[in-house]
Amino acid sequence: MADLDSSILLAFLEADGEPVSGDRLAKELGVSRVAIWSRLERLRASGYVFAASTRKGYALRSVPRHLDPALLDAHLRRLKVTPKVEFLAEVDSTNSEAERRLAVGQEAPFAVLARTQKAGRGRLGRKWHSAPSGNLYLSLAFRPFIPPDRLKPFTLWMGLALCAHVEKSLGLKLGLKWPNDLQAPDGRKVAGMLTEARLDADSVRELVFGVGLNLTGAPKDFPADLRASAGSLEAALGAPLDLNREAAGVIAALFRAWEQFEEGTWSRSFRKLWSHHDVLAGKSVRVGLRGDPIAGVVDGIDDEGSLILRTGGGRRAIVSSGEVTLRKP
Repeated sequence: MADLDSSILLAFLEADGEPVSGDRLAKELGVSRVAIWSRLERLRASGYVFAASTRKGYALRSVPRHLDPALLDAHLRRLKVTPKVEFLAEVDSTNSEAERRLAVGQEAPFAVLARTQKAGRGRLGRKWHSAPSGNLYLSLAFRPFIPPDRLKPFTLWMGLALCAHVEKSLGLKLGLKWPNDLQAPDGRKVAGMLTEARLDADSVRELVFGVGLNLTGAPKDFPADLRASAGSLEAALGAPLDLNREAAGVIAALFRAWEQFEEGTWSRSFRKLWSHHDVLAGKSVRVGLRGDPIAGVVDGIDDEGSLILRTGGGRRAIVSSGEVTLRKP
């Protein structure tokens, strides 16, 4: 994606609102002044606003309200994200696309990002609502060759890394509802995660981590069955977001989180982040997936990310997977 438009936009991002000389751009990028002017006109037509400044050049004043491959790439280059990021206007599922690319031998790690999904997938075979613009549908693909047991806390760790990034970037504290939901402070779900792996007998051969993150949207914008429970970062903040900057920041944070997981350094901050973002601590819940549901009070997680329940009579239950619902007091 690192084409001329991306390089031009990177120069404007680095100028931080100050004018950029067309002559300087032409010299630095090795093209004519006319080529720069032509590209700026094309960017204007796609929603960018540039202000001309006499004898100083142009200043970037606003950007489109949708994910744009050139601007996203400029932000990724500024953050020094080195894995390849594949940008698609539409796809059935970013996880499915990442799996197909792994199957044909694409070098990993890489990311697949789409403006919309026709068949987005959530956990337990559920459909993930994928509005046509304004949200982040993202999958990261790896060939880790690690023992399967090491993978148990992976999804929770990636979710905690995403929570930490959002709090640092936007000042918004998200909560993580075990095992894979991210919630705004008002309890509305703003993201869901789905990890899928291909295993050999003794190692994880291929790994895909998918996240759907609602960047924009008010409750009225969601389907009727989701309006009471779904939310977005913009709605929680009460302020508009720069979608491409936030998308790039999320991608960079998740790739860094993967590096920490692969190196084994993730465990140093895992417990601290969990205690900060856990929304179930001390709550009375019911956990069910297969067989009879288990009811109890949440008493944290173990080192592998399994949920610990106090079930009465001093007994504890360790739950490695399941669907959690809150019980009424």
